[in-house]
Amino acid sequence: MAKQKSYKLGHDFRTQFELKTMLWPAVLLIAIFDFAPMYGLLMAFKAYDPLSGVKGIFTSQWNDFENFKTIFNHFEFWPMVKNTLGINLLGSLIGIPVTVLFALLLNEIRNARFRSFVQTVTYLPHFLSWVIFGGLFITLLNPDGGIVNLLLLKLGLIDKPILFLGDPDYFWGIAIGTNFLKELGWGAILYLAAIAGIDQSLYEAAAIDGAGRFKRMWHITVPGIVPTLMILVIFAVSGMLNNNFTQIYVLQNTLNIPSSQVIDTYVYQTGLKQFQFASATAIGLMKSFFALALLLGANYLSKKLTKSGLF
Repeated sequence: MAKQKSYKLGHDFRTQFELKTMLWPAVLLIAIFDFAPMYGLLMAFKAYDPLSGVKGIFTSQWNDFENFKTIFNHFEFWPMVKNTLGINLLGSLIGIPVTVLFALLLNEIRNARFRSFVQTVTYLPHFLSWVIFGGLFITLLNPDGGIVNLLLLKLGLIDKPILFLGDPDYFWGIAIGTNFLKELGWGAILYLAAIAGIDQSLYEAAAIDGAGRFKRMWHITVPGIVPTLMILVIFAVSGMLNNNFTQIYVLQNTLNIPSSQVIDTYVYQTGLKQFQFASATAIGLMKSFFALALLLGANYLSKKLTKSGLF
């Protein structure tokens, strides 16, 4: 049996040699940029001095978990975790159900041109960089001539312009809202692709039995996209400690820092601006550990509750 398996692997390699060589550049890039830098994780457990260079990663003294203790005792740590979890959790609780609902409604549009127009308009922002998209909203929310403040003043809802990006109380809402507007159409595409894979004979049979469009949607379409939905929910849960760095960095300023400082921006400021590479590595490693735990936990619950999961 082992010989047959070995022969089959050797035969496949010989007959598919040209195809397999096409993977080598990708494998090489992954090895160079993903696996090779992992030796830098040693800095999380060492008293690393940036002046020692790459050699210092191996020659620096071990300090066990002192870098982690420094992070946990930093005054910014818990507010930073609160901002990270708050923005991600609220964003997922709002974004996922609304995106699913949008995809379901979009699928029910019978006019192909109108459906294509709506879909194009909603997913086009996904292809804009956050520098452009975030800059647009900075202009719209500007208290000096921004259209949002002008509209609120005209409607009599406010007496004077509001400095939206200068008030920490507004930042979570702005971050969640802008990310939702940017990714709504793109997220809907994933659900529409899942809907397209549902057997159309189920809809025909339901229609013959007298089921209306809403019942067909609820009893056929929704169950049909549950596996895709659960995979995206698992990804959302596992990424609960990951923010869109570019988005937060573009919208962040010194006035809203109490609500906009998240783990990713903290790592950037600590590592690249303050040259505390050991502390930045420690918090990055800690984040990856909890992300893995969240991924495994979310996948386990998904398998238990819906019989579908990522693996």
